[in-house]
Amino acid sequence: MADENRNTESAGASGEPAGWQDERTVPTTAALFGRRRQESAEQAAGRVARIMGTRPKLGNIQESLALILVLAGLVTFFAIKAEFFWGRDNVVNILQTMAPVGVIAMPATLLLVAGQVDLSVGSGAGIVGMMAAISQTATDSTITSYGLGLGLAEALLIAVATMFVVGGVNSFFVTGLGLNSIITTLGTLAVWRGLTKVLGEGQTVRMNQFGALGVSRPLWNIPLGVFIFAGVVILFVVMLRYTTYGRALYAIGASPEAARLAGIRVRRYIFYGFILSGLMVGLGALIRLSQVGSQSINTGLTWELQVLTAVILGGASLNGGSGTILGTVLALLVIGVLRNGLIQLSVQTFWIEVAQGALLLGAVTVDRIRVRLASADT
Repeated sequence: MADENRNTESAGASGEPAGWQDERTVPTTAALFGRRRQESAEQAAGRVARIMGTRPKLGNIQESLALILVLAGLVTFFAIKAEFFWGRDNVVNILQTMAPVGVIAMPATLLLVAGQVDLSVGSGAGIVGMMAAISQTATDSTITSYGLGLGLAEALLIAVATMFVVGGVNSFFVTGLGLNSIITTLGTLAVWRGLTKVLGEGQTVRMNQFGALGVSRPLWNIPLGVFIFAGVVILFVVMLRYTTYGRALYAIGASPEAARLAGIRVRRYIFYGFILSGLMVGLGALIRLSQVGSQSINTGLTWELQVLTAVILGGASLNGGSGTILGTVLALLVIGVLRNGLIQLSVQTFWIEVAQGALLLGAVTVDRIRVRLASADT
């Protein structure tokens, strides 16, 4: 009874229900980028109710059409300029190269819909791959002194455990301690990359007998990694569009406070999102490790830029509350075709990085303009 009285007094002193303060300690990207639409508590609650009662769109027609036109223009240009661009083998090569980053971009879309972002995905992929590689490396190896000398199955189990650690650490700091996801994942980006370099001792570590996941071609001469990517896309389309969890993420991104009052477990759902991110980061890392047969200390560098570019270019907003898997997939194709086409034209890698950075700046600029126009309309 005394505990109940204390809880009641605490709630009355703040003017908010008990537990509200805890939920509000999960900041969203809108806290940094601002310009969330101005609305009363009743309007926010009504918007959350509409989101939870409506099935999200498969994609935004206007944004999807724009991406399709850009993709068609790039394909046409490179098909004319590059001799070997237009062909089945090169199309498969684009999809195979895109698969690891594409897998990671799926949960990244979910997170940004909920107003969260994971900037540690590239470094997370690096540590997962390195843990798998050193687990199989002999204990007396001259490459790294951290070799464990385990079999393939044990090495993969350690990699899976590392996936949960990667996702769990981000989840703890964001939902447990209430840190902003951008600051949190910038920190873990540095931690995972540093640990990757420590464990690999600056070397590239080989992974033996692990080629099936990345290079085997079970059907139509298409690599298994492409089929895995397609399966992950379907899974996340269903999750985001046809489940209560997916609708709840849109509601959280639109107004986390109103979502909390509507009974949505904000922290729990965001926690799940970061765990999913950790798992898909690990899957993408294992696909790339299987493709190349070894783990470099630089594996995953700039992946976070590619993922963030694809998600924002695909229609997700830094303010949260919007975004689709279809849009992200189209943006991934644009990025993949652009990178492949520039390589086919023998453009230096440095200029490819410049193009990639410019694409990210363009995507963010379009997002800001879109948000300002939406704010002006309201």
